[in-house]
Amino acid sequence: MNTPKDISLLRNALPFWITLLTLVLLGVSAYLGGWWLLLVYLNTWILIGALDTFEGLYTANADPQTDDASLFWFRLITIIWFPLEFIAVFACIAAVTFGDYTIWEKFALMGSMGIITGSVGIVYAHELMHQKSKLERHMGDGLMALALYGHFRSEHLLVHHRYVGTPKDPVTARYNEGFHRFFPRVLIGCLKSSWAAEKSMLARKKLLWWHKSNPFWKYATLQGAFLLIAFAIGGLAGVGFFIFQAAIAVWQLELVNYVEHYGLTRKHLGDGKYEHTKPQHSWNAAHKVSNYFLLNLQRHSDHHYKPDRRYPLLQNYEDDAAPQLPRSYPIMTFLAMIPPVWKRVMNPRVRAWRAQFYPEITDWHAYNKAENPMPR
Repeated sequence: MNTPKDISLLRNALPFWITLLTLVLLGVSAYLGGWWLLLVYLNTWILIGALDTFEGLYTANADPQTDDASLFWFRLITIIWFPLEFIAVFACIAAVTFGDYTIWEKFALMGSMGIITGSVGIVYAHELMHQKSKLERHMGDGLMALALYGHFRSEHLLVHHRYVGTPKDPVTARYNEGFHRFFPRVLIGCLKSSWAAEKSMLARKKLLWWHKSNPFWKYATLQGAFLLIAFAIGGLAGVGFFIFQAAIAVWQLELVNYVEHYGLTRKHLGDGKYEHTKPQHSWNAAHKVSNYFLLNLQRHSDHHYKPDRRYPLLQNYEDDAAPQLPRSYPIMTFLAMIPPVWKRVMNPRVRAWRAQFYPEITDWHAYNKAENPMPR
């Protein structure tokens, strides 16, 4: 186990800085054009998963009591990412506006940017939105606005963490629900549930929805400002390219959401009451390289146990406490886009999970269809 003194060293944080290489690959591909524009795709969807195979698993745990002062180098990369991504997004829009690219190269470059916005930027936003620091929360909101998905913060903090594994959480993918059915459902469900959650919080304070403290004003302002910048650079085409990369980012995000809780449900205790969230309600992966790339997001059970625990301190769980994926998130999200393959791999694992943790439940129909009573 690492001690607070050991973990504070820069060399311990450097593996998590590998995400900076995605911006290097973006720059190289933009400069060279042509088939080089596939570099970011290959890195994110193939190379990281392949490296996981060679590097194996990492199951050691840092001391969860390590103080923030010892985590400076781990925190720094999350704080500087927003300005770096901001520059990258609008530099790409300028490149496709004024550069000598074919139409497919333009979309390939903005798609690369969207993959970075989704697989890196939103992961960093997720880390930042859980922290108490206003600066970090602002940075998280900025990153989500670059994906035109600001309401995710409200949905994630107020709905997902409270209702995960129940019919009230739109993000919990149902057993045998393919991703292409999940995606439109979650887009609509997250927007509706996040708005309802914020409106309910304001009502408890005897405030109406249009009060200035409603964070949806902030989400709309940031997103509107970024769209105006895109328009100033590239006109309507610039706006279109900005929206395109944001759509790719949201696709990446919801693929991860789909994988994280697929088929895992909390036991209904009767009368709209559910058991507390436990480590068994999240899929985990201990693969080393992808955990560096995703800020230990694959230690997802511990994140639900301690949502504000910083990423280097998240704890690994063994398979007797939390279900483990057969491969890391990059590979599993790719499989999720092919529903027959996904179901062949994951449905037997969900059934084994049920037998392991809930042998007393014999009828899973209501759980499969999210037809159990809504949580109180």
